[in-house]
Amino acid sequence: MSSPCHTSAVLVVFMALAVVGAEQSKERSCDVIGDESSESQMERALLKKLEPLSPMRFNVTVEKGKTENYIYHFRVCREVNSTLHDFGGLVQTDRQNGKTTVIGRINETQVFNGSDWIMLIYKGGDSYGRHCSGEKRRAVIMISCKRGVTASSFSIISEEREKEQECFYLFEMDSSVACPAEDSHLSVGSILLITFASLIAVYIIGGFLYQRLVVGAKGMEQFPHFAFWQDLGNLVADGCDFVCRSKPRNAPATYRGVGDDQLGEESEERDDHLLPM
Repeated sequence: MSSPCHTSAVLVVFMALAVVGAEQSKERSCDVIGDESSESQMERALLKKLEPLSPMRFNVTVEKGKTENYIYHFRVCREVNSTLHDFGGLVQTDRQNGKTTVIGRINETQVFNGSDWIMLIYKGGDSYGRHCSGEKRRAVIMISCKRGVTASSFSIISEEREKEQECFYLFEMDSSVACPAEDSHLSVGSILLITFASLIAVYIIGGFLYQRLVVGAKGMEQFPHFAFWQDLGNLVADGCDFVCRSKPRNAPATYRGVGDDQLGEESEERDDHLLPM
């Protein structure tokens, strides 16, 4: 009787380990600072917009003399090293001694945007030693719009650590995810023009095929309603000729003829000698 109970206990242990392993293997994502209920729709939309960059890893090397030689590892809303479970989204590695420092963590994220950029902030990094009053480090990543590029040009701009508070590391990169949606709406005039041109094309092509294949017309008679358009063209030409001409078509002669009144007067004077005396 103990054997079935032992087998069941082993199966339960294996199932529990499998569930724990599955939970651990699932990568964590950004968690905006504050309660989940306080997250705005804008923040959720921006995090959704950044998801195409999540599978990527970005690295940049900085070397300043012999004292500073670092590699910065960055992931968008994912842990750089998921096996450590430290929520590190941007990590600094000292190339001289291999020491790692978490600059910012994804479980303390802030995100906002402008017209063509997205600002991603990781807070809650490892504490400073001698700088910035020992406060926790913070990473600011400026993602600028660049169409046609998923992600490129990840680099560090500066480290502000000479202040007493609010110190930060500033990084930048280019990505198309920060670009605004292109406005592809057509105006009413464009829609009407496209519709009119489409109807004309259907009329000409369909009428041509009908005249040629069904009626058996040849030459210019293949054009649909050729006689109607020919008469319409003549009428338009006549109307234009009537409206646009500046002089009447049948102009009077430029010379002056001899009038009947002049002939009558002369004939009376000339005929006086013919009368009988």
